[in-house]
Amino acid sequence: MPNASPSPASTPAILSRPGAAHAVVVGGGTMGADVAVVLTRALCRTTVVEPDAGRAGALPARVRANLAAIGREAGAERLTVAATLDAVDWSSVDLVIECIPEQLALKQALFAELVTRARPDTVLASNSSSFPISAIGAIGAGLATRARMLGLHFFMPAHLVPLVEVVMGDASEESCADALAAFMRRCGMVPVKVRKDLPGFLANRLQHALSREAFSLIDRGIASPEDVDAAVRFGFGFRFLAAGPVLQRDHAGIDVHAAAGATMYPTFCNDDHPARCLSERAADGRHGMKRGAGFYAWTPDTIAAERARYDHLLRAGLALIAPELPEIEP
Repeated sequence: MPNASPSPASTPAILSRPGAAHAVVVGGGTMGADVAVVLTRALCRTTVVEPDAGRAGALPARVRANLAAIGREAGAERLTVAATLDAVDWSSVDLVIECIPEQLALKQALFAELVTRARPDTVLASNSSSFPISAIGAIGAGLATRARMLGLHFFMPAHLVPLVEVVMGDASEESCADALAAFMRRCGMVPVKVRKDLPGFLANRLQHALSREAFSLIDRGIASPEDVDAAVRFGFGFRFLAAGPVLQRDHAGIDVHAAAGATMYPTFCNDDHPARCLSERAADGRHGMKRGAGFYAWTPDTIAAERARYDHLLRAGLALIAPELPEIEP
């Protein structure tokens, strides 16, 4: 049944205590499962809605294994899996995080339904990496409850990459964004607030700015894919674990950076379309690991080895920066 009032109440105070809150994750795929780890490690009561029986059946073991890896097995007891939205006790839900496929119409339909199911003060968040929360919530443009709709963008794997973006749409209330950011910090994440939902938000805009130049250099034959990867991983990218680009300028000298920029910026790629080496691979099916070929060739064995290597290095990096991360506060 629809809520009695279309106007949102204040953000639920219970969000200040993850252990007392109830969160619903809609979608139990790779991202949804890892978001569930983020929540349950802070002992947040978490319901994952996943209609696919295979994924739903595998989800508890996956969450339990990831919690065990960090010594927080107790969080597994806070997880439940539901097959449908009807199976959720919506009167107790404080936060919803949407993790369904990247199709705008699907997300709009889900949010229109969430508005009728959730309490007026429940925070409704989308993990979309490509659609602004303003577009997702546009179907409810006449509803005051758009004030509690926010983007909440995690990065894969969500339980290992600490960053999460809290993205404000054109109708989002800042107090709601602040409350959600504080909640994420208590779950051990590093939240950044993005005050306008531009395409790509904050981190992906920075990442794609780098990628545009990288793939342009490949197109022009200036560097190979392998050398581009090495330049980033073992050069300036290696330093990014210790300092972001702004702090790094203070380390290196702002005058040096300004002088170098004056020389380089006029020669940078400024294309408004993806590089040829990307668009050709996208067109002919070389989509990366999932297709067995991208910039590199992949077999089941090399995929398994690469994912193990990648996971190991992420965990090692996470251990290095652990003293700088927020403490998990159940």
